[in-house]
Amino acid sequence: MPVVASVVGTQPLRQFLTAPAKVCILASFAVGQLPQVVPALGRAGKTVFVNVDSSPGLAQDRGALEFIKNLGAHGVVSTRLSLIEKGRPLGLLTMMKVFVTDRSNLRRSTDAISRGAPDLVEIMPAPIIARMSAQAQRAMSPSVAAGFVETAADVALALALGSAAAATSDPRLWHLRRDQLPPVPPAALKRPAPPQE
Repeated sequence: MPVVASVVGTQPLRQFLTAPAKVCILASFAVGQLPQVVPALGRAGKTVFVNVDSSPGLAQDRGALEFIKNLGAHGVVSTRLSLIEKGRPLGLLTMMKVFVTDRSNLRRSTDAISRGAPDLVEIMPAPIIARMSAQAQRAMSPSVAAGFVETAADVALALALGSAAAATSDPRLWHLRRDQLPPVPPAALKRPAPPQE
């Protein structure tokens, strides 16, 4: 499936349960909601990542990761290198979330990724991927494009630029299959020339 469902709060849960998208990132779920939600999604055959940074009441430590693992979640999402490093020994899939706002930030992000060695990198915002060099993108792969993924064309472009999937909170896109993606115009794939040092 080309789309990862960003399930923000309990409201869209029912739509995700009936959508063909298999993978989700749970965000803005209070710690007390997770023991009901995570096992239910697992029983429905969904792959569940929990965004540790946006779960009210969830500590930012190994104990929180053990709690998530014991609930049956498959993975965790965090911007924090320390949590990414602690996740793998527990047998959790790790997705490091990075916000690429400028070149210096891009360098810091690639350094953190090389140290943390996450299973996946969530790159925000998605449109920045078209501005990244092929080298920077390789350093951040496999990647999930997120933020401003609003149409099937956005999903198609993210995949054409090398992302493994695109994450979106728009339930209308949770039904997309690869064979339903629109063609990407070649001009959209032209990368900027690397800056002259």
